[in-house]
Amino acid sequence: MLLPKNKRGDGLYSLFRFIFDLVFISWGIYHKNIKESKHELNGPAIYVYNHISYMDAMVILKTVRNKSIRALGKVEIANIPVLGKIYKEGVITVKRDSADDRKRSVEDMKSAIASGSSIIIAPEGTFNESDRPLAKFYDGAFRIALQTRTPIVPILILDTFDRMHFASLFSIVPGKSRSVLLDPVSVEGFSETEVDRFREHVYQIMELALVRYQAPWISKSK
Repeated sequence: MLLPKNKRGDGLYSLFRFIFDLVFISWGIYHKNIKESKHELNGPAIYVYNHISYMDAMVILKTVRNKSIRALGKVEIANIPVLGKIYKEGVITVKRDSADDRKRSVEDMKSAIASGSSIIIAPEGTFNESDRPLAKFYDGAFRIALQTRTPIVPILILDTFDRMHFASLFSIVPGKSRSVLLDPVSVEGFSETEVDRFREHVYQIMELALVRYQAPWISKSK
């Protein structure tokens, strides 16, 4: 909170990364980032990831490093005394059951991109509790990408299902943790009105990749 206001979000994420690094060591969890893309994006991107565990927020910060970022998060946490004030410095909040609040969060994300920050969104909105690779995607990330002409970078989170099952916060199991950064998906060839087509394009890329990497919830749930 002592940092200039425009630096607080980045400072918050740097602090969380440090804490999560220590937490993973103490839990006996060894994380590895797999970069399928050999190209580094110079400007902002919209990172989208599959959501399968409470641990995903930790993994995503260990995956996206050395970037100014803003994550989309639940507004309920912002109501917690003290913690909520800190949370709001780095997180764009959204109340999903409010159309007005969703619209406001979209404008906040577009402003963050315009200022040079990347955005992190779980387009499923909540845990995928099925045996399918992915749950249905919301439109938000893809609409913003098309409107701001910002590339999407899909991230696969593969092992948090086994490390901390979504059924409980107290189901921690030591072992490996992997995340995969897939090739950036360009908005070229898609108009602003083709949100559905662009969303399904990204969905299929992530779905096929999760099958290729044999994501554990696909096989173990059957």
